[in-house]
Amino acid sequence: MTTALLWCGIVGTVGFVTVFVVDGATRPGYDWRRHAVSALALGPRGWLQTSNFVVCGLLVTAAASGIRLATDAVVLPASVAVFGVALVLSGVFPMDPMRAYPPGTPDQDPTGFTTRHKMHDLAGMVVFGSMPVMAVAAALTLPSTPMRAYSAAAAVATAVLAVAFSTAWERDLSWTGLVQRTAIVAGWTWLAALCWYLLP
Repeated sequence: MTTALLWCGIVGTVGFVTVFVVDGATRPGYDWRRHAVSALALGPRGWLQTSNFVVCGLLVTAAASGIRLATDAVVLPASVAVFGVALVLSGVFPMDPMRAYPPGTPDQDPTGFTTRHKMHDLAGMVVFGSMPVMAVAAALTLPSTPMRAYSAAAAVATAVLAVAFSTAWERDLSWTGLVQRTAIVAGWTWLAALCWYLLP
């Protein structure tokens, strides 16, 4: 059971990154360097990223149970579960069209946001906020010195990148999407590595 649950975390994180990279690179009118990953949930192919959020979130939430069984820790699996649920909510509540995506959308923010967009923003804050929390919990919990060191480095990297993404997003910088992708790859890669490390 523990092995299967941990594999859920590996498949979910690797699959999530693979889907948004391929989809973002082939989506007409989508600029992966500027647009957020969440924008892929809009338009005719939006169902793909919506499913990506939900499936990854459910798999990561399942992996939290595996981490609990493998470590007997409390904070680490709890923070992973929060991360997973927030991913599911990110898919359930998509962002509003904005900043020239989908094609034909005005190239600026709307004058007001829908409730679903506000919920998406809240879920996103939890996603990016929980990444360094998970990593810190692992650094304080795991017995392996290399994995503790990797977790500590991941905590710093994801925290710095989350702040950088937030700043870039507020300023609508041309490289906002690139910063977000860097943060996601750093956090998701670490979580996949954690699940791999804990495999029996």
